[in-house]
Amino acid sequence: MMRIPCLAASGALAAALLASAVAAEPTQYPLTIENCGQQVTFEKAPERAVALGHNSAEILFLLGLEDRMAGTAFWPNKVLPELEKANAKVDVLTVEFPTLEAILAKQPDFVPAMLVTLLGPDSKVAKREDFEKLGIPTYLSPSACSTVTDAQNATGSKDTGIYGLRESLWNMDMLYQEIDDLARIYDVQDRGQALIDDLKAREARLRDEFARRDDLTFLFWFSSSSPSDDAYLAGGNGPSGYVADLLGGSNALKTEAEWPALGWEGIMAAEPTVIVAAQVDRERWALDEAQTKIDFLTSDPAVSQMEAVKAGRIAVISGSAMNPSVHTLYGAEQLAQQLRSFDLK
Repeated sequence: MMRIPCLAASGALAAALLASAVAAEPTQYPLTIENCGQQVTFEKAPERAVALGHNSAEILFLLGLEDRMAGTAFWPNKVLPELEKANAKVDVLTVEFPTLEAILAKQPDFVPAMLVTLLGPDSKVAKREDFEKLGIPTYLSPSACSTVTDAQNATGSKDTGIYGLRESLWNMDMLYQEIDDLARIYDVQDRGQALIDDLKAREARLRDEFARRDDLTFLFWFSSSSPSDDAYLAGGNGPSGYVADLLGGSNALKTEAEWPALGWEGIMAAEPTVIVAAQVDRERWALDEAQTKIDFLTSDPAVSQMEAVKAGRIAVISGSAMNPSVHTLYGAEQLAQQLRSFDLK
């Protein structure tokens, strides 16, 4: 899979820190923040965080906080290559969904999570109140609580997915809020602002390069349990829709569902300009591997006749980029590099 540049490796974060003319005001503890409709109080900076989900872990790594972490869990993809050294310092409980018992065994004093399936009201892993009863503060990614359930959906649509509906296009502002919140919690505001500034600059460079094209559409295929099953796709208003918009196009799936499943007749009818195959490292489903997806696309008698396939417009990005995370912008950069070589006249 294509390796992408990371600001930790390039030194951009260090340069931004040095360029910071005015130091941020230090955190005054106890600190109370509002997070996904809840008030969360921190008596001091955490020292034994257990991060649930790659995004929560990687933000802490990018902020240089690996020495204040006791564990991580849920890694559909491997850690960004440039963060491997930081990741090696922290125990991985499991690359899948952890148990509450495994989390508590690490004696955490903070539990941030990236998905409602990891720390939501219906989570089979844990609920926020499980930790609140023990005096352990939690944090849920703002991106995770920005979806609505079918019952909340004002449009009345029944187009649901396990992560709910997203009625407007996701953007990096929610990620920037998350970085800022975590930086304040740990009293490393200068590092947080430097990271945000770097990501914003990279985002702006991509938007400046790729002009808006109404005829450019992307189909984001996350995985499938088998070639004969419906494909598990990234919905129109999620991070993949943001990536498509950033690169001058749009998601071929005009759906509010975060993760719709669709048969190949429906996919072929969407006629995407570019098919984006996710590389998922977890090895749970038959079509997690990007190359397995490509083999199917190019060999199936019907699917191989799609214009995108015949023209060789199949790109590969990390599956984690299709979830709201720091991986999303890295995935946009991956996709941009491949688009430059495609015939998109």
